[in-house]
Amino acid sequence: MNDGLQMPMETGKKLKERIKELTCLYEVTSIIVNCDYDRPEISLDAIGHCLKKAWQFEDDTSVIMEIGDYAFREVVFSGDYVSIKADIRVFNKKEGFMEVGYPAEKYALSDFLEEEKRLLDNVCLEIGNLLERKRIRESELAIKRQIERADRLSILGEITAGIAHELNTPLTNILGFAELLESRITGQEETDDLYKIKESAIFCREVVKKLMFFTCEVPQMMKTVMLKPIIENVLQLLKPTFRDRQLTHEICFSDENTGVRADEIQITQVLFNLIMNAVYYSPEHGSVDISVKESEDTVTIEIADRGKGIPENAGDKVFEPFFTTKPTGEGSGLGLSVVHGIISGHGGRIFHRPRKNGGTVFVINFPKNLIE
Repeated sequence: MNDGLQMPMETGKKLKERIKELTCLYEVTSIIVNCDYDRPEISLDAIGHCLKKAWQFEDDTSVIMEIGDYAFREVVFSGDYVSIKADIRVFNKKEGFMEVGYPAEKYALSDFLEEEKRLLDNVCLEIGNLLERKRIRESELAIKRQIERADRLSILGEITAGIAHELNTPLTNILGFAELLESRITGQEETDDLYKIKESAIFCREVVKKLMFFTCEVPQMMKTVMLKPIIENVLQLLKPTFRDRQLTHEICFSDENTGVRADEIQITQVLFNLIMNAVYYSPEHGSVDISVKESEDTVTIEIADRGKGIPENAGDKVFEPFFTTKPTGEGSGLGLSVVHGIISGHGGRIFHRPRKNGGTVFVINFPKNLIE
């Protein structure tokens, strides 16, 4: 009689556990389907709470989940505990784990069911799939932004090239006639006025030149140039500015004979713009750090400041023409767009990243196959 009662009780208990496990899997799937990819930690927290309810001894169950900087901990016992653990893999690379445990004074490893171990593995697999989809989505959004930005730059490039060509002729005429008049006029006041006209025309011509650099309309004189003397010349030119702002600089070369195939004037302009930018955004008594590294297939130039960094909402815009974070009158917004145009015209790549402990690092990569 007792054996007959025990069998239905055991069966009922097992059935109850299977229902809990299936319910957990269903809830985990629902959480993942409705996940906010911008705030995945909310879904991961919900999964952690959901998993706890699926175990036999729910009240004594502790759940720990760690993925990178994210951590979920619901620990009910501060002493020793026995646990089972499963890895969370993203694109087949271990990036975290989930661990479920009981207090060691009350339970042993044998108290964990095989079905619970499989459940933990399945939940970790689902979390890995969720993080993979999140990264794929982020990659797709990044590619979309790059395409949109490339389209905008292409349109702006066509517009600015047209503006540059249209302005060149009248500016040349203004400058030429002003010089002609200057040779005929002897009055000091008139001569001063003509000087102002010439200065304004020269300033406008420099803006046009920058526009042409941005659209790569200026013909390039390509040859192998050594980077060390160019950087030293730029720093020499900026020496008074460094002194006025009480800044220092550090230069690091993996090989002092590193060179790139480039237009010497244009690459000088690139380095001047980037170092000048670093100087502008550096606090007093700060440091501008320049490094040149040569690897098997790339030459990398890094220019780093210790400023406040680029605002997150401006990160994608810094290379667009006429965009600037400087106050009105202190920047035309053409410097970095010119740099981007020159580097692209040389077959290289430029990007920026935050610097550890504050500041920004601009990175230029030149493929080695362009250096020979």
